[in-house]
Amino acid sequence: MTGKKYRKVLSVGILAMIGVVAISLSGCSAKWDREMKSTMSNWSGGLNRTVTVYDYNGQEIKSWTGKFDVTEDDNEVYFDDENGKRVIIQGGIVINEEN
Repeated sequence: MTGKKYRKVLSVGILAMIGVVAISLSGCSAKWDREMKSTMSNWSGGLNRTVTVYDYNGQEIKSWTGKFDVTEDDNEVYFDDENGKRVIIQGGIVINEEN
C-alpha cells in the first residue's frame, strides 16, 4: 500500500471511530453520567450517602451516614462504614440515598 493510500484509509478509519463514539454518547447521556459517577465513586472511596434500614411496618431501625460504597445482591446489602466496620443488612427495607 502506498503512503498516500495508507493515509486515506487511516483517515477514513479515524473518522468512522469518531462517528461511532459520538453516536453512542449522544443518545445515552444519562447512562453516561451514571457510569461516570460510579467510576468516580470507585476511585474516591464511595459517595457521601445515608443508608437507612426500616422494618416491614415502616419503623426506622438504624441509619448510617458517611462516604462509602454500597453493594447489593438478592439477599443482602453491605458496606464498610467510615470506621472500617463491615455492615451487612439482611431483611428489612433498605433506603440508600446520596446526600
